[in-house]
Amino acid sequence: MNQPEGARHLRLCVAQTCSTNAHEGNVAALRAIAERAAVQECQLLCLPEAAGLMNRDVESARKIITREEDDPYLAACREMAAKYGIWVHSGSTPIRAAADLPVNRTHLIDSAGEIVARYDKIHLFDVCLADGIERLESKRYTPGDQSVLVDTPWGPFGLSICYDLRFPHLYREYAKEGATLLFAPSAFTRPTGKAHWEMLLRTRAVENGCFMVAAAQTGEHDDGRKTYGHSMVVHPWGNIMMDLGDAVQEGILDIDLTDVETTRQQIPSLNNERDYRMHHTGSNDQMSA
Repeated sequence: MNQPEGARHLRLCVAQTCSTNAHEGNVAALRAIAERAAVQECQLLCLPEAAGLMNRDVESARKIITREEDDPYLAACREMAAKYGIWVHSGSTPIRAAADLPVNRTHLIDSAGEIVARYDKIHLFDVCLADGIERLESKRYTPGDQSVLVDTPWGPFGLSICYDLRFPHLYREYAKEGATLLFAPSAFTRPTGKAHWEMLLRTRAVENGCFMVAAAQTGEHDDGRKTYGHSMVVHPWGNIMMDLGDAVQEGILDIDLTDVETTRQQIPSLNNERDYRMHHTGSNDQMSA
């Protein structure tokens, strides 16, 4: 299903999964999802963070995490893309890297099964939640250090993963470089998902005039995590075009990329942005005046 350059209409399949702590089950789920997406004549399949492997136990994960060229989930993504002529956004999967700890990596794969872009999660989720439980991704992953904007038949797409959503400068950079669609595959916890998920996605969409496409994990996972779900696609104007709730399922959606240009003309904040300096005033300034 090759697309002509400059295609403006895009049919998405957004998959919401409850991924496991072994590759095999996740690969089987991917194959079934890809087949259903192809039947629906989708052009782009979008998967969640950790769709290839959802395992926060460092020692057991270390035994099965592979280099990119040996990863079974990534191989299946490429196989399904070529088999069905569909672009695949892999969500993410842990990949063995040069550093001691793996990276949390997403791939964008074209309809011939070729990897056209890869991105390593930059911002790692190191927090202490309200329930007192620490989430320290830095003990499991090496952070990335490069943003990635990739040209596609539908325009430039920006890559990010989950916790990146809380760092707006990353998405602003993409928008300034012409991004029309921003990926945010995620595995939000239930407390943070309920509080902030929709808010963050709609804000990133509105402030940048971009489509936000955020496939998410949902349910109770083998490694003990409980994720929020609610995979979303948000329009550049801020409207929620898709919300998959908390069930394991896929959603099919047609989007019109010309809406990005229309929205940016209506609210030209990218053009109106100005450089400025901060002036910090205080009691000493007041006394000297």
